[in-house]
Amino acid sequence: MWLKLIVLGLLGHHHVKAASPDQVHLAFVSSDTSQMGVIWNTYVDARQSVKYGTDQGNLNMNSVDQQIPWVYNGTTRYSHRAILNGLEPETTYYYQIEDRKFSFKTMSKNPSSYKVCIFGDLGYWHGNSTESIIRKGLNGEYDWILHLGDISYDLHTNNGQNGDDFLNQLEPIISRVPYMVIAGNHEDDGANFTNYQKRFLVPDNGFQDNQFYSFDLGPVHWVGVSTENYGFYYAYGQEPVFTQYNWLKNDLDKANKNRANVPWIFSFQHRPFYCSNVNSYECQSFENRLVRTGWLDMPGLESLFLQYGMDMGFWGHEHSYERFYPVADRKYWNGSDAYHNPKAPVYVLTGSAGCHSPDAEFTDQPWPWSAAR
Repeated sequence: MWLKLIVLGLLGHHHVKAASPDQVHLAFVSSDTSQMGVIWNTYVDARQSVKYGTDQGNLNMNSVDQQIPWVYNGTTRYSHRAILNGLEPETTYYYQIEDRKFSFKTMSKNPSSYKVCIFGDLGYWHGNSTESIIRKGLNGEYDWILHLGDISYDLHTNNGQNGDDFLNQLEPIISRVPYMVIAGNHEDDGANFTNYQKRFLVPDNGFQDNQFYSFDLGPVHWVGVSTENYGFYYAYGQEPVFTQYNWLKNDLDKANKNRANVPWIFSFQHRPFYCSNVNSYECQSFENRLVRTGWLDMPGLESLFLQYGMDMGFWGHEHSYERFYPVADRKYWNGSDAYHNPKAPVYVLTGSAGCHSPDAEFTDQPWPWSAAR
């Protein structure tokens, strides 16, 4: 298996007519590569559809949208979602919403290799990596994007206008490759993550909650988990923690039994288990332990990852880059064969894509489980 992970570290927004689709982006909606989700926004009630096909001059297939009206701080938006079915592998498809035209290329039916652009904490303002993300994507240097939370800094700022601008900024590339996300602490908008929940489409987990989900793609089972269920338990209660945990345990059990078909299990989340930054409160003290080992009656995530043989995980939150040796419960393996059938997951922290908040400052000496930073 060859799997290249591009871990990265936009262009001006435009105003559109209220009924014109904007913020157009793609998303995986299942493990079936013959499907693709298309998501967009309007500012008025306007039922729309996606015309698509392989001939730019003959878009002979059609998918009617599911329209979801939602209100934040008195501003009404309409999120639109459509599923494109019957897609052939490794084929360029053209699609059109109203008068706006786009295209994307499907992956192979069961890809043995692909490239992923993974980053966290990318803002609309001071998004230092934005231009590079768009340019490299348009050059075909990766196949899809995984954004590890703290999206636009913040989606809900200025009654959601910041989120609108950010998604329009990224539209040149996220309308061409799938844009997968997970919630970070900056997605809390005081309204139970409304701006995140309504703007993004992910594979269905059976709970009508897109803060945790999974899908298979080629040799990897990808599992997204919400660290924010822990981080905001005081605001939204402990029930989301237990709902996710029980789902995750069942999901990992199934994935572990399916390794003959999908041999690798990768996780992605916002807050890290470990880091070597000066603000150790976030990485080594309560916030870290809350997610990693649990608190009160809430179960942590690390033991579950270890139980089911999580292979690799990706984190954001800290505005830095750090890669770790296999590590679990602060025990690590750093010998010459540490990565050969490792006894614990290998984690990568990549939250330095760029935003208006300052970068993290490293400690003088890294923790012994830190391999590179």
